[in-house]
Amino acid sequence: MFYSKGSVITVGTFDGVHVGHQKILSKLMQRAREHHLKAVVLTLFPHPRMVLNKDSDLKLLLTIEERKNQLKKLGIDEVVIMPFTKTFSNLSPLEYVENILLNELNTKYIIIGYDHRFGKNRSANILDLKQFGEQFGFEVEEISALEVESVAVSSTKIRKALANGDIETANTYLGYPYFLTGKVVKGRGIGRTIDFPTANISIDESYKLIPKNGVYVVKSAINNREVFGMMNIGTKPTVDGTQQSIEVHWFGVNENLYDIVIKIELLERLRDEHKFESLDALKNQLKTDQKNALHYIKQHV
Repeated sequence: MFYSKGSVITVGTFDGVHVGHQKILSKLMQRAREHHLKAVVLTLFPHPRMVLNKDSDLKLLLTIEERKNQLKKLGIDEVVIMPFTKTFSNLSPLEYVENILLNELNTKYIIIGYDHRFGKNRSANILDLKQFGEQFGFEVEEISALEVESVAVSSTKIRKALANGDIETANTYLGYPYFLTGKVVKGRGIGRTIDFPTANISIDESYKLIPKNGVYVVKSAINNREVFGMMNIGTKPTVDGTQQSIEVHWFGVNENLYDIVIKIELLERLRDEHKFESLDALKNQLKTDQKNALHYIKQHV
């Protein structure tokens, strides 16, 4: 992990890697090119709030694997995942700078928010970091309050929008469609009996934010081809379900998909989940959903 020439780094949770983050990351990559150094993101996992506040209800926009992939996709050279533990949180400011920034990452240039705190009890701030920079020979570039606030606001707004089923707002702030990644597992096979076979999706990471229950228009890549479909998030009240489940009916897909891991992009929310009087009534509604989904795809894709 030690970069012999040195690195340009930024530090943060970067949950969502949304448009606010992307501005900071493009600045990072620009500085790295100017200095002929590696562009490195140091990201913390688990989220500090999960460790220090035992905020186990905190849901994240991206799993750690998804976050890493999104950062790489943008052109970041290296994503360093720092395990956020009690031990890490107890490092003194000097230990953090020496052990992590210098000995591990050979930092020559750091781009960081004006409100960045580090070291035990978050005791050091950006002025301390600048002093360490003078002492140890690295430069500190400060990200303005305006930029930092817009990043913070975006993360909260995206989480709120998804919880309310407002996919359009979430996707605008993200700069890409919100997605779920999960494995296809066996379900009860009820969809097949009403001509709407569905794939049941299992998501391992319990901290991944699942949007509001309802029916969504979705897009996936299956066997290297782009396919569209509709997804239901909910408890399947018509068939007396109680557990939340995620089911996708892809249009024109007949392959056996069991055990395949699939990325599902959410494009639009069609409606709330309802309890229908019968499977026939459900089938009629699914036909309407399909018509609405295909209309959306024709208009927007």
